[in-house]
Amino acid sequence: MQKTTLFIFILISAFTFSQKKNVTIVLDPGHGGKDPGHLPHDKKFRQEKELTLIIAKKLEGYLTNNLTNVKVVHTRDTDTYPSLDQRVEIANSKNADLFLSLHINGNPKSSVRGTETHIHNRKSKKALKLATYIENQFKNRAGRKSRGLKTSADRGGNFQVLKFTKMPSVLVECGFITNPTEGAYLNSTYGQEIIASAIFRAIRKYLKETYPGIKFQQEANTDKRHEAGITYKVQIMSSIDPVDLDIPEFKKLDEKVERVKVDSKSMYKYKYYIGSFDNLKDAKKLQKEAQEKGFKDAFIVRLE
Repeated sequence: MQKTTLFIFILISAFTFSQKKNVTIVLDPGHGGKDPGHLPHDKKFRQEKELTLIIAKKLEGYLTNNLTNVKVVHTRDTDTYPSLDQRVEIANSKNADLFLSLHINGNPKSSVRGTETHIHNRKSKKALKLATYIENQFKNRAGRKSRGLKTSADRGGNFQVLKFTKMPSVLVECGFITNPTEGAYLNSTYGQEIIASAIFRAIRKYLKETYPGIKFQQEANTDKRHEAGITYKVQIMSSIDPVDLDIPEFKKLDEKVERVKVDSKSMYKYKYYIGSFDNLKDAKKLQKEAQEKGFKDAFIVRLE
């Protein structure tokens, strides 16, 4: 009788999971208010609490503008300090499907640098999967130094927001504010956009694999026929805030970067293009070159 009851429960749970129509993600910008977090060695750099909020808002923009059926909740969206208990309570009370806490690292030694992604322990297979995807994105797509995945055993202690949240939870250290080079990167609009987009790509992959029954993206228009009056350009990135066109990353490209302000109500206000062609073959060649020079998500757009 007990086996029958258990079997029925499993069937009901599986059916409920398959019928899920959307997911809720809680973004937790670390520190805030009275708690500045790590302080930079260079006073011209922002404090940790400021950077985590900036990156969280950019990440929200990537999630809500590129995915459907995703709701984003913040533990804070201003310079306030929710306690660790409050952060956990927000996530649990919203019945969230994913919790992601954002932080910036620090070290007395200015030479230390790199990203880390933390989970409570390896028993949480979903958190382990997402954390692995995030570090892979940092290392292989964003070109950051990865210090790898960390557990409570590695840290020698627990993180409250990872231990007591009831959903898959990860804590991301986006880099070291105390390293001069990495600190400058984290303080730049370009660096913040790249960090946020790397985390977004990892979350997108995780969501698609974890919830195959939910449609997270609209179908793209794949019609690539050559037509009169069509111009092909290569889009290398988009951003919420304007990125300077003279940054070193853009100078690696042989083509001049064109920044276009988009008349849109979404968070995305700027798009960045290179090249202008009347045939797809040349555009594909430039796309490949851009990807080889670090813009791995470069894609071709058709403009009429």
